[in-house]
Amino acid sequence: MKKYTLAVLSILAIFFASCKSSKTAGNAGNLFDTTWELEYISGPRIAFEGLYPNKKPQITFDQKETKVYGNNGCNGYSAPYTLSGKSLTFGEPGPTTMMFCEGGGEQQFVKQMAKITSYSIDKDGKLNLIQGDVPMMRFKKVAKQ
Repeated sequence: MKKYTLAVLSILAIFFASCKSSKTAGNAGNLFDTTWELEYISGPRIAFEGLYPNKKPQITFDQKETKVYGNNGCNGYSAPYTLSGKSLTFGEPGPTTMMFCEGGGEQQFVKQMAKITSYSIDKDGKLNLIQGDVPMMRFKKVAKQ
């Protein structure tokens, strides 16, 4: 009977451990295969709608290529990223389109991206890009890839 009880407890322990690791992997997986749209940026004294009068910045993480791409409120961009656990940094952006932009939000977006050190996805499913321990940018999901 002891062996039977021990076997059942072992199986239950493995089951609960696998459920927890799947949930953790699922949260990290939420970062990928999604287009995120900026809804908050820290720093500027200009109203958010004034920074991005025509188009809000978007970001999509390409897990296979370890690059992000999207638009910065006006022009398209791409950049490499480094992800380790919740630690996240962005490399120098590659070539972008060269459209004239209103509002000044493009420079603010690029400047903030360079300062990011980690990320979190909150209980509401929002992506927070963080500098140190301060959320600097918040994105909402707008499309599944």
